[in-house]
Amino acid sequence: MAFDGLFIHSLLNDVKPKIVNSRLSKIYQPFEQDLVLTFRKDRKNIQLLLSANAQYPRFYITDQTIANPDKAPTFVMVLRKYLEGSILQSIDQLGVDRIVNFRFSNRNELGDQVQLVLSLELMGRHSNVILYDQKSGRIIDLLKRINPDENRVRLLLPKAKYELPPLISGIDGFKMTEKEFAQKALNSDPENFASQIGGLDRDDRQELAGYLEDDFSYSSFKTFMDQFNKKGAFILKTPNNKRKIFPYLPYHLDLIKESSDPDINHALDSFYQYQANQDWVRQKSSQIERVIKNEHKKLTKKIVKLQKQLDQAENSEGYRIRGEILNANLSQVKPGMTEIELPNYYDNNQPLKIKLDAALSPARNGQKYFTKYKKLRDSIKHVKEQIKIAQDNLNYFDTIQTAIDNAEPQDIDQINEELMNQGYIKKPQKPKRKKKITEKNLNKFRISSGKTVLVGKNNLQNDWLTLKKANKTDIWFHVKNIPGSHVILQSDQATEEDILETAEIAAYFSKAKGSAHVQVDYVQDKRVKKPNGAKPGFVIYTGQNSIEVTPEKDRVLSKRIN
Repeated sequence: MAFDGLFIHSLLNDVKPKIVNSRLSKIYQPFEQDLVLTFRKDRKNIQLLLSANAQYPRFYITDQTIANPDKAPTFVMVLRKYLEGSILQSIDQLGVDRIVNFRFSNRNELGDQVQLVLSLELMGRHSNVILYDQKSGRIIDLLKRINPDENRVRLLLPKAKYELPPLISGIDGFKMTEKEFAQKALNSDPENFASQIGGLDRDDRQELAGYLEDDFSYSSFKTFMDQFNKKGAFILKTPNNKRKIFPYLPYHLDLIKESSDPDINHALDSFYQYQANQDWVRQKSSQIERVIKNEHKKLTKKIVKLQKQLDQAENSEGYRIRGEILNANLSQVKPGMTEIELPNYYDNNQPLKIKLDAALSPARNGQKYFTKYKKLRDSIKHVKEQIKIAQDNLNYFDTIQTAIDNAEPQDIDQINEELMNQGYIKKPQKPKRKKKITEKNLNKFRISSGKTVLVGKNNLQNDWLTLKKANKTDIWFHVKNIPGSHVILQSDQATEEDILETAEIAAYFSKAKGSAHVQVDYVQDKRVKKPNGAKPGFVIYTGQNSIEVTPEKDRVLSKRIN
């Protein structure tokens, strides 16, 4: 289900007691559409994530460690000025709509008490976070400033009067009495009745209609609504494996229960972790992906062009043949001719048309064909070398893209640093202090035997893990001939089961993660070498064994320990 009005109602029942009457101590904006508010209560820090992401707008208390950017955006600076140190007095939802108001009390520069509202509007691509003065109703600032030409319904700019967005009419089911139910149900069928209740998305409406089809009564309706006042959440899957989260367990939808969680915030944190990571990675890696796209395009064109040159060079015998035939028939070539037809003694004396340069003598025309033939033949080695270099560079950018696909937001800085060192991205005038790679940067897994598996997330980490961190007797894994992470099994004695599980991890953290029958090489780390001058992440190895595996996401990630 979507983050609809009834889901918000259910979530607020859990969020309110945890953060109301707490002090707002920190505010930061780790990504373009996301804010993190840190509240202090009972000597504990509580992080609240607010997201105006167009695809999945949301809010919940999170335990994730989200990096605070070096430079704060303008909106965060405004929020810090007006809200940092304030007390969160209340949180209220506008009926059963997707608008949540966080009401703060603070003192202004003159020491006067002021009431401020941080309004979170969870409305798809129109989602926004708006700070306004409760008394005057004037907007102080907002996450997304909207040009008046783009939104003629209301003005979304600082100093404008805050107005509510257009709302979809619907009945508040929590306030409906038995008498009102009877009146509404009189001329309605279950489906029509469910469509009149506000705050429901399609799944909730379908589930409510199912309840009423079983028993079209106020008691049945109230049973459905009361579920949104209970604690916990359920993760379910559709027949095509799409995951959905509900604050109750639906019985009338074609869904399979995956898991349940007594803490709805924890369930949401886990549910959105993958999507949020992917979105945050996309935001942080946009410049890198532009470089990859441009380089990929240039290299692909270059390889096509070089391949044509190679084909021409490898099929250059025609120039030598024309030169020989011309030399054998110089007496027939007259000055000023642009073309001549002579018998080709290499092809049963079939007539062969030979183009001539009218400005050159017959002998010079023959020599011209020999010169071109020699030049093309001599170029074969050079063109092949250029194709290999271009293909190696193309493979290198494939490793960068694979690293991004498997990255977490905090890993993007190292990928950016790598491309700066390689000269693909311009270095800033004031370079950032390089962060030392440690084991904490790596993905860490514990397989069934209790042994530890370490996984590099990008080329710099791969080099550090393979060449510096790993013991020479540890076992090194990598997918065969496909971009992927370097993976180390920290053991010199591995069972067949150890090798199988580690190979699955290596296959998952590669470009072939969605494939079946992935070939994975494994060898002792001492047999892995880095050639002089090789690009980051590139190594060679000998004496390897191979195993074929099919990586399964849930099985692999269940072994993760960080």
